[in-house]
Amino acid sequence: MREIQADVIRDAVEELFIRANLELPPDVYTRLAACAAAEQGTLASGILHKLVENADIAKKDSIPICQDTGMAFVFADVGQDVHITGGLFEDAVNAGVANAYEKGYLRKSVVSCPLERINTGDNTPAVIYTRLCAGDRVRLLAMPKGFGSENMSRIQMFNPTASTDEIIEFVYETVYQAGGNPCPPLVIGIGLGGSFDYAAVLAKKALAREVGVHNARYRELEERILRRVNESGVGPSGLGGDTTALWAAVEAYPTHIAGLPVAVNISCHATRHAEKII
Repeated sequence: MREIQADVIRDAVEELFIRANLELPPDVYTRLAACAAAEQGTLASGILHKLVENADIAKKDSIPICQDTGMAFVFADVGQDVHITGGLFEDAVNAGVANAYEKGYLRKSVVSCPLERINTGDNTPAVIYTRLCAGDRVRLLAMPKGFGSENMSRIQMFNPTASTDEIIEFVYETVYQAGGNPCPPLVIGIGLGGSFDYAAVLAKKALAREVGVHNARYRELEERILRRVNESGVGPSGLGGDTTALWAAVEAYPTHIAGLPVAVNISCHATRHAEKII
């Protein structure tokens, strides 16, 4: 049994959310720069080059990539041979988020009640997904998620007879109807299977997979979705062009014989995440 102090969890979460908000992940940055170089339209190319420049300035000057520094999502893989001491895991994560948004001068955007709309003042509570796994390590994945793109996400409970083409068209329609609202170019997470709620979790987690790395089983589906979305002509900032999406990632889970849940979680070009193993 390995002991990990709650303060270590807190400090790691703090570090991850500050870093994620200031530095675009290398894989996302590389794809954004490649699309900027390849884009045919003058306006679209100019927008993409400005997004690359924005990411460069954010990293150099230690300022947020986007003014919407997101709601805090944490995916935690906790080894069964870990004993967390000195406090509760959830409290440590939320303390780390609060510290990050205070020390990092990050905008605090969370309200305590969805109807009363009173700001919590420290961007907590985080949304935490914890999975017990083998080993004596804790893997933390921090995702600050802006809601300009989150608001454009959708879920559909398809009949089990739905075709691959229907799923692709659902993703396409989601992106096309969103237009420029989610600040394209996008990274698109697609969750297949599970249940109404779990498909959405899969779609969220798919956003953190490295751009350029396919799901081996669903590679063809990912490629077809990306190609179809980029045929939409929505383009950077919704102003037209070849690059509506940077990447499409599919995650799947077994489901019931009577259903086929499909969730689409949209992320803007600033698809931010950072991880650490303790």
